Amino acid sequence: MAQSDGSDGVVWSVRSLRGVGLSVLFSLCGALLPSCKADAPKPTGESTATAAKPVAVEPTADTSPALTIAYSDWPGWVAWDIGLKKGWFDAAGVKVDFKWFEYVPSMEAFSAGKVDAVAMTNGDQLVTGASGAPSVALLLNDFSNGNDMIVAKAGIEKLEQLKGKKIGVEVGFVSHLLLLNALKQAKLSDKDIEIVNVPTDQTPQALKSGSVDAIVAWQPNSGQALREVAGSKAIFTSSDLPGIIYDVLAVNPKSLAERQPDWEKVAGVWFKIVDYIQDEKNTSDVLSIMSARVGLSPEQYAGLMKGTFFLDAEGNAKHYRAGDTLESVYFSSKMVDGFNLEHGVYKVSQKPESYLNADLLTKLLAKPSAAPAAPAVAK
Repeated sequence: MAQSDGSDGVVWSVRSLRGVGLSVLFSLCGALLPSCKADAPKPTGESTATAAKPVAVEPTADTSPALTIAYSDWPGWVAWDIGLKKGWFDAAGVKVDFKWFEYVPSMEAFSAGKVDAVAMTNGDQLVTGASGAPSVALLLNDFSNGNDMIVAKAGIEKLEQLKGKKIGVEVGFVSHLLLLNALKQAKLSDKDIEIVNVPTDQTPQALKSGSVDAIVAWQPNSGQALREVAGSKAIFTSSDLPGIIYDVLAVNPKSLAERQPDWEKVAGVWFKIVDYIQDEKNTSDVLSIMSARVGLSPEQYAGLMKGTFFLDAEGNAKHYRAGDTLESVYFSSKMVDGFNLEHGVYKVSQKPESYLNADLLTKLLAKPSAAPAAPAVAK
């Protein structure tokens, strides 16, 4: 299900349309969607001073264009709407223009240089970089904490029972990575099962038809399977392997270098958003804002929030530290890099540490108002 660009051996493999359940592959070196980036807003004020009648001089208007950010349907990214609705970016003094996309087109726009940043997984950072569009993870939005699942038919209660069974999964995607690591925990391998390549959005139907014994999918597909297949059960989720899938705000390195103070403000707004989410008295407002973005009821959206572990300033400091477990985003990205190499997604290691520069985060956390210790940068 991967698509080669036909020139340098890079193969595109992404968590496509994350949260909306469609699977779309594309080649970054092929034709790209037209840009939806709007022109930067132009200052409207003009000086009215004349030699005959001096007037008070108005402060010079900020003529810098808005930072353009592509985002899509995943709780860790939909949460940006809270900052937009509350006016927190304006209060922080940074102009932003968030562009709503489906997941794959959001990365197409970033790769084409149509936006300054994109919300994507740490693994997809490596794939876009291998295809010619490097990025730096400004911050970690969250890690999947249950929304990605292995859902088995009635009668299968644990991973060990998958031996000899057919598993529907989109090969080369993050669900495939989750499956292989789950099997490892059960002392099994892909040789002990029969993998059936199924597009993620079709996995609920595959389980319902009986053509497979279990599927691997993320919300809302995993939830759909649980609702529609009588007796089905989630026998493994990303909460059993926290940190295997991080979600980040990936920024064009040139934009980050040229407008670092503005990106610092964006990061500060994110930490404010997570603090707001984590305060239980705000739950109703949070669900109202986020569910409205994706056309669900607040009650429906509440279930998706449970499978997402939002990362505030302290969480970023903790998971941005170098380490040899999935608690470290560095280790997680190295694991994905190895997976991508093994499965031919690209041919040369992407050196994940180059995508995870913690310098800006360290600077933010060094401010007097920041309590957590700054992360140690991996070498």
